[in-house]
Amino acid sequence: MEVILKQDVKNLGFKDDIVKVRDGYGRNYLIPNKLAVIANESAKKQLAEDLKQRAHKLAKMLADAQALAAKLEATTVKVEAKANENGAIFGSVTTAQLAEALEKAGLAVDRKVITIAEAPKQLGAFTAEARLHRDVKAVINFEVVAAE
Repeated sequence: MEVILKQDVKNLGFKDDIVKVRDGYGRNYLIPNKLAVIANESAKKQLAEDLKQRAHKLAKMLADAQALAAKLEATTVKVEAKANENGAIFGSVTTAQLAEALEKAGLAVDRKVITIAEAPKQLGAFTAEARLHRDVKAVINFEVVAAE
């Protein structure tokens, strides 16, 4: 079955993509949760018209995402965490803490688009990835420092 996604669905596609899914997944999960609609001819025509009208807005969003990605890659933020004398932190650094530190640095990034490959459990320098747009990924450099 072909469906048109109405929202980004992790590991499936982005908003306004036409994707093939199994019938049960489409009818029992995507469509009832308003994540997708069936891709019939009229829905495809409507999608084409909407995309044509939004092309200018999408170009601006892409440019904004690329500018933010350049700022993120040029910046290193410090995330404070409670740590013992050996440098091991209590718990780990989360995407919410990283998003908060970025906001303090003047860079607004939603915590949902940030992915930390391996949660830091020691003091030091680490990287994370932010998916700002379907075509733009940015590397975030951050340093975990002991909270005073």
